[in-house]
This record gives sequence, C-alpha cells and structure tokens, in this order.
Amino acid sequence: MNNVNRAVALRIEELLKEKGITRYRLAMNSGVTHSTLKNILHETVRDNLLSTTILIASGFDMTISEFLDSPLFHEENLNI
Repeated sequence: MNNVNRAVALRIEELLKEKGITRYRLAMNSGVTHSTLKNILHETVRDNLLSTTILIASGFDMTISEFLDSPLFHEENLNI
C-alpha cells in the first residue's frame, strides 16, 4: 500500500515514461517549479496540495480526473 504522496509520485513517473517527457519539460509545461516537482518525486513534501497536482495534470495535458484515474488511487491501494 502507498500513501497519497507516494501514489502521486508514482503516477508522475508513470506518465513521464508513457508520454516521453522529462521532469524539466513537465515543470515548464505545468508552471510548477523544478524544485517543487523534485520534492514531490522524492517525497520530501508532507502533503501535496491539490492545486499543485492540478497544475501537474495540466502539464501532462490532462484533467485532474484523468490524472487520478489510476489503480494507484483506488482506496484499497492507499494507506490513508
């Protein structure tokens, strides 16, 4: 089981590979600073803000619903 922060980091890594873009490009596309993105991916932030996750989703040219549409976010896969 993952916590929500881990699930967000895993989803970002999954989408980076799937869409063939770099962390730097995602930062540029989303407006989230590279350091914030790095902190999310290294799970050094305590709680990801929904607004930041929405920006990241938009950096992938996705809605937040599309970003969260992953088994990673199913309740049975999360330790809440």
